[in-house]
Amino acid sequence: MDILKIEEELRKRVPDGTVKRQEPLKPHVFTSIGGQADILAIPATYEEVHLIVTYAREHDIPLTILGNGSNVIIRDGGIRGIVLLTSGMVDTGLKDGLLYAACGAKIIDVSRFALEQALAGLEFACGIPGTVGGALYMNAGAYGGEIKDVLHSALVIDKDGRMVTLQGEDLQWGYRKSIFSGGGYIVLEARFNLQPGEKTAIKAAMDELTFMRESKQPLEYPSCGSVFKRPPGRYAGQLIQESGLQGTRIGGAEVSRKHAGFIVNVDNATAGEYIGLIRHVQATVKGKFGVELETEVEIIGEE
Repeated sequence: MDILKIEEELRKRVPDGTVKRQEPLKPHVFTSIGGQADILAIPATYEEVHLIVTYAREHDIPLTILGNGSNVIIRDGGIRGIVLLTSGMVDTGLKDGLLYAACGAKIIDVSRFALEQALAGLEFACGIPGTVGGALYMNAGAYGGEIKDVLHSALVIDKDGRMVTLQGEDLQWGYRKSIFSGGGYIVLEARFNLQPGEKTAIKAAMDELTFMRESKQPLEYPSCGSVFKRPPGRYAGQLIQESGLQGTRIGGAEVSRKHAGFIVNVDNATAGEYIGLIRHVQATVKGKFGVELETEVEIIGEE
């Protein structure tokens, strides 16, 4: 794989965006860990996304889509091929009675835009740190709400490279998964069906949820957010706490003392240390309670 040639070709296809070679990925993820990308491409338009995707598929180049890195751990060896970062596309607005948002927009910002428009339904998302694309990918949810509850449709690139619209009910929703989790589809834009509401009431609900989040979560340290999915009938954080694991460290990674469901980067942790602590937590909880904790965070890249 000729990285210099790929960089040159992508610069032609992404005139309004940015293309960087051998770019460190630490600044682009919430955990502040991980290696570098062979090529980092930051498109500015949906058309540029389409051109990058088409180029990668035609030349059999590995392609990784990355939002703002809030729910991902990148291994220390980095990512081969092209990393497409969606942060250059954040347009949000109203059209035909729907709220639309580009894939790179932060879902927190979209919820605040909904508040400004006195539209109810996205209050639950006011503390979710990911992008719109990431929220659809994993059917993000919090405090009783999920993306599937409010999504009308999505503009995507399908498996054949076409830009098409998929309806919300066709996206194979599950707990922290959707049709996008299976690969093959790339989100460009989401369209939400929200309801007119009272601005004061919407803001009060968002303020309450924000207070709950800030009082319970270790936001003072880099982390990937909640590490594990909720096991049936149990809570991951409670199992970890009852296993006596809070404060456990491997290198610079630590099980949060504030919320056991979080692993935080307290001292320049490597991805190997972070992942090693995840495996230790899983093994300990499995040994004590017989419960297999499944990771909610995506672990990608090379060792």
